[in-house]
Amino acid sequence: MIACMENAALNAIKEFLDPGESAVGTRVDVRHLAATPAGMRVRAEAHVTNVEGRRVEFAVHCHDEVEEIGAGTHERMVVDVARLAKKVESKSSRS
Repeated sequence: MIACMENAALNAIKEFLDPGESAVGTRVDVRHLAATPAGMRVRAEAHVTNVEGRRVEFAVHCHDEVEEIGAGTHERMVVDVARLAKKVESKSSRS
């Protein structure tokens, strides 16, 4: 469910990102409200609630075919993909 919410948040801002940019999740605060039977479809929605520089906050909700199953907040940070990859590579070479 949380992965669906995070994907919804990224999809909500994707068209506003510059080439070479993405947004990585930095915080999730979600309540599970109801169980969903295996095989039932779920859908997640994310709405931008605040933007401060590169930090974007979202209200996130997830519903199954019957009811809301989760709700909360999510935060993503806009990043330069090449710069992030370089930073991660540098970190992995230190291990």
